Amino acid sequence: MTQSARSFKDRTYEQLALIGKALASPIRLEIIDVLIQAPRTVEALSTELGQSIANTSQHLQVLRSARLIEAERRGTYVSYCVADRHVLTLANSLHRVGEFRFAEIQQITREFLEAHDALERVDCNTLIKRIQQAEVTLLDVRPRTEYAAGHIPNAISVPLDELKRHIAKLPKNREIVAYCRGPLCVMSIEAVKMLRKKGFQASRWEEGVADWAARGLPVELDGAR
Repeated sequence: MTQSARSFKDRTYEQLALIGKALASPIRLEIIDVLIQAPRTVEALSTELGQSIANTSQHLQVLRSARLIEAERRGTYVSYCVADRHVLTLANSLHRVGEFRFAEIQQITREFLEAHDALERVDCNTLIKRIQQAEVTLLDVRPRTEYAAGHIPNAISVPLDELKRHIAKLPKNREIVAYCRGPLCVMSIEAVKMLRKKGFQASRWEEGVADWAARGLPVELDGAR
């Protein structure tokens, strides 16, 4: 290998390694998962993650240096978002590789779901078919800001913290499928438990809008219904 070719490979892998270093943190991985749903300020992120503003800000700077997220000033606040759809695909692939290669992740997930009686779930292909045939009521239980930033077509926005107040308005003649942010999100699990206690036929879709979009499926970007 010529020196110029060696230099090319070294410099390229060095840049790619910056992405790996940026992802080598549980908190930064969670930040990406949250920002995939909708843009956030550092203050909002620190509250959601249970981290100090200073610590959250440091993690954001690492992700910005790796070009995984971007910042936009809105008035007196700076809002952060994922850089593009490639980051969405990267996060999705990382989850899938982890689930496939690490038995520990599978065991942790199974134990959690068993404890919450939530092993029953709907796979994506089945969900698409049932939506197209109008067989289910699709419930998005994420915060309304995340729903407005992107949701599955025909999904109804009922955030988890509002579900008790709106539960009487939901139809009982069709199964309800609840979804939230993805495999590591528990909002849909809590929603299904609540719905079943009230006599609804309910199940959860374990994936989220990011997984839906990663499959090339359409995402709506309008306000809550």
